[in-house]
Amino acid sequence: MTWDFNQFFKKFITTSLSIFLGILLIFHPFGEGLLAAKPTMSGDFARDTVSVAQALKATIALADDDERISDSKDEALGLITAYISRYRNRPQVNGTSSFTTMQTALNSMAGHYKTFANRPLPEKLKERLNKELTRAEKVVVKEI
Repeated sequence: MTWDFNQFFKKFITTSLSIFLGILLIFHPFGEGLLAAKPTMSGDFARDTVSVAQALKATIALADDDERISDSKDEALGLITAYISRYRNRPQVNGTSSFTTMQTALNSMAGHYKTFANRPLPEKLKERLNKELTRAEKVVVKEI
């Protein structure tokens, strides 16, 4: 008698579970929250270089006690990733002096933000980044 009950119970549980999972798969909107991020780079190297440099210089210019600094750091890291991802593997671009200057600045900034997340940018690094970003802006206009 107990054997029949155990067998019925196991069959009931497996059937119920399979029906539940089937309904879940049909009605659950998997991936609803997964939307593709809108592209931040236009594909025009000169325009992207200038816009990224200006955005990063604005981030550098923020005061260390500004309440927007955390969001600005996150946006800067996103811009850096998007820029490097877009242009690193393009041979017509990655050999230019503007790209190598930008890459140096972006690596320095991203490295500081990822390694020292709670520390502000040191003044020497701010000066160097501003100088490199300004130079990349000027050079990219001449190159293209």
